[in-house]
Amino acid sequence: MVQEKSIIHRDIKPDNFVLGVGENKDMIYVIDFGLSKKYRSSRTFQHISYVTGKKLTGTARYASINALSGFEQSRRDDLESIGYIFIYLLKGSLPWQGLKVDRDEDRYEKILDKKNKISPDKLCEGLPGKK
Repeated sequence: MVQEKSIIHRDIKPDNFVLGVGENKDMIYVIDFGLSKKYRSSRTFQHISYVTGKKLTGTARYASINALSGFEQSRRDDLESIGYIFIYLLKGSLPWQGLKVDRDEDRYEKILDKKNKISPDKLCEGLPGKK
């Protein structure tokens, strides 16, 4: 697993997953590590410093609330992004898709506002539940 190598992807989105072929047909691979970053030292395992005021790295549609808020990303942010992918794949869209804005910065702000305001129950409404 990538995170065992002390790396966070920082651009988790459906486009960055591919399926294996042949004897690897049951495997899912993560690709495009162009925005990835070490989240801790491989030698000491010390976590990177907490920083605020960061510009968004990655794709806003799947970015975590913390990433959109300008916080340094960590493992939890990749996991939140995977959650948004699951919801997108199961529902076909996310509530913050198709927002009308003039500038990317406004889009990021509107997406963040939507993500902050929607409850997990509302976001997951209609998805298969626990039995």
